[in-house]
This record gives sequence, C-alpha cells and structure tokens, in this order.
Amino acid sequence: MRVGVFYFPTDYGIDIAELARALEERGFDSLFVPEHTHIPASRKSPFPGGGELPKRYAHTHDPFVALSFAAAATKTLTIGTGILLVPQHEPLVTAKAIASLDQLSGGRFVFGIGGGWNVEEMENHGARYQTRFKQMREHVLAMKALWTEEEASYDGEFVKFDRVWSWPKPRQSPHPPIILGGESDHTLRRVVEYCDGWFPRTRAGFDAPQAIARLARMAEQKGRDPKTLSVTVFGAPNDAATLEGYARAGIHSALLAVPDKSRDDILAYLDRVAPLVKAAAA
Repeated sequence: MRVGVFYFPTDYGIDIAELARALEERGFDSLFVPEHTHIPASRKSPFPGGGELPKRYAHTHDPFVALSFAAAATKTLTIGTGILLVPQHEPLVTAKAIASLDQLSGGRFVFGIGGGWNVEEMENHGARYQTRFKQMREHVLAMKALWTEEEASYDGEFVKFDRVWSWPKPRQSPHPPIILGGESDHTLRRVVEYCDGWFPRTRAGFDAPQAIARLARMAEQKGRDPKTLSVTVFGAPNDAATLEGYARAGIHSALLAVPDKSRDDILAYLDRVAPLVKAAAA
C-alpha cells in the first residue's frame, strides 16, 4: 500500500515546493491538496467539522498552480487534488489545466473530486447546492470527452459546446485517474458510473474490509469489475497497525494529514511518520 499526505497549501505555510521535495526524499508516494476558491464572509454554511472554520480554509493557493510547483520540484511524487470542487470550475478551462499539468509532470496527476458543502461559495460560481452532483457529473463527462476525443462535443443541462479541438491531451491514457470523495451509497454509485476510484474519509466507524466489500457489491450490481476501481483513504491515522489493516483489506493508498503548523514543525512531523511509509510498502 502506498502512503502519501494531504496539505492545505496556504500562503502562510511551508513552501509547497520544499514540502514536495521533503516528501519525495522521505519516500512518501503522493501530495494531495484541498481547495476553496474563496470563503464567503457571511459564514452561513456551518463547518462540517463543527466549531469555527479553521483559518487555512480561506488561505489556500490555487491547486493547479501549487501542484505545478510541487511537480517541478520533484521527479516521482504523485500529485493530486483532494478534492477539487468540480461544480465551481468551468470544464473547458479546467480540462486544459489538468491536461497541461499531467503532461508537464510526466503523467503524475490524480484528479480527486467532490461536490462541495459551502452553499454560498458554490452559489457565487453560479452553482446550486441541490444540483451540484448532477453538475459535477456533466463537468466530468465533458472533460473526459475533451481529453479523449479529437473533436469533442457535449450537450447537457449544465454544459454545452459544439465540436471543439482541445490540446494538449493528458499524458496518462485515457486520462488521469478520477477519484470521488464521500462515504454514502450515492457516492459509490457515482464512483462506479464515471470514476476510477473511491476517496473515502476516515470518519468514526470506518472499517476498511467493510468499505472494500461495499464498493465491490456496488460495482458488481452495476456490471463493473471491482478490480478496476482503486480506494484511497483520506485522513488516515498515523498508526502502523491501522495502516497494516488497510493494506490487508485491499486499500490501495492512504493519505496522512500534514498539520497546519510552521515549516520546522512540519518537517519534524514528516521525520516522525516517515517510517510508516516504509512499513506500509513492505
């Protein structure tokens, strides 16, 4: 099993290129970054984690710019969005950004996606909470067409364009892996329909064997081979026994959280947890 990290790439935190180099030097597999384009000051939408919204949510760099710096500073580190709020991104522009990043990184990008929770944030982009998942589906399918077809077109409720040329195409064929965040059966149905993997969070009661079995059942019901779907656990604990259990269950990758602390604190943290990477890969 591969072990990577996720980190909010803030304007006050460790330089993303330095973090990427430090991860690669210590044997970590990947670096994923969350995003919020902005945080509405009204704060009407409650923070799903409870309490006050952490400072880092309003201070993230653009994910594609941050990951470009991370890719340029490394040779083998996988880079990914964890997650990109797809309904907030126009698909023609986003498809080109992703294809460019995948090409220039040598095919190292993983496209982690989600629908979002902040109602005011998505409304500022013209998206609606009630239809965000339907819009996400159309955006993803439209981007797939742009990545894989010489002359792509799409005719949906939220996305419409006649035949277009769009290059570059991604380095990975047919396109970068698309992994969807969430834990519900609705999420699993979406994963099976148009994604390449599942991106669950480790909330209370997360059981790796049970999660793998749920995904397999859903895939089989929909006529898809479960072996074609990966599972990446978001927010895995820094615990060797738990990670070993994930590996036995068939989890493909686990992401540890990098704390929102100073540069020196983050590097010291990576030194402490680096042995987990080697143990998980053994």
